Amino acid sequence: MAAPFLLAQISDPHLGEKAKHGVKSKACLRAVVAALGRVPDPIGAVLVTGDVSEHGSKKEYALARELIGELGVPIYVLPGNHDDRATMRASFGIPGEGDAVIDYAVDLGPLRLVVIDSMIPGEDRGGFDQGQLERFDGELAASPKPAIVAMHHPPLVTTMPDWDNVIMPPAEREVLAAVIARHPQVKAIVGGHLHRVTVSTLAGRPVLAAPCTYLPVRPDFGAETVTSYGGPPGFAIHALRGEELATQVEILTDA
Repeated sequence: MAAPFLLAQISDPHLGEKAKHGVKSKACLRAVVAALGRVPDPIGAVLVTGDVSEHGSKKEYALARELIGELGVPIYVLPGNHDDRATMRASFGIPGEGDAVIDYAVDLGPLRLVVIDSMIPGEDRGGFDQGQLERFDGELAASPKPAIVAMHHPPLVTTMPDWDNVIMPPAEREVLAAVIARHPQVKAIVGGHLHRVTVSTLAGRPVLAAPCTYLPVRPDFGAETVTSYGGPPGFAIHALRGEELATQVEILTDA
């Protein structure tokens, strides 16, 4: 049986954020990279689904490249609400101009990764620019290859009041769902932002908010404000074999 193609997903490293709850962002990312390095099967690429940096600085992005680069595989990033598009673009060599939205697609052997930028400058919630979903629709139509769609803000509802105020509004999710529904090759939609594993569906496809690298939040469904704690970091691995995609989530309980 053929080996699957593996895409590792890291989310929300928040490099540059001061230490909280006895943990440091750099140490957490280093632990995740070390754990990925111990995976016995070859990782094909790494996807980082936003909030790579806490302040959007060149220094923080350079540190991300240095640490994740130890894996020796291609790195694909997208912006979250703490990131700076122009600095991220320059730091990671992403095509495009300055602070324009960071949308792109890349063929990773048998898998196509389609990135759509859900960051709204100055806001915590997600959304899309005018015309962005039309371009996204065209990008999906360009290839029938199995695809993962990636963005920072996962298009789902948490039923946690604080998070539901800063995710993707219902109208945006509905329009995105209409686009996804036209493209059966989309196997999953992945994001981060929530600092805890959350799963749902959109247009009949699985939606995953991946575990965070730094400062998970507690599952409190009545609190008006989410509470972070010094829990262990985690990551996801998306494994594609033929037309079938499976996702494994790993939490580093020994970190």
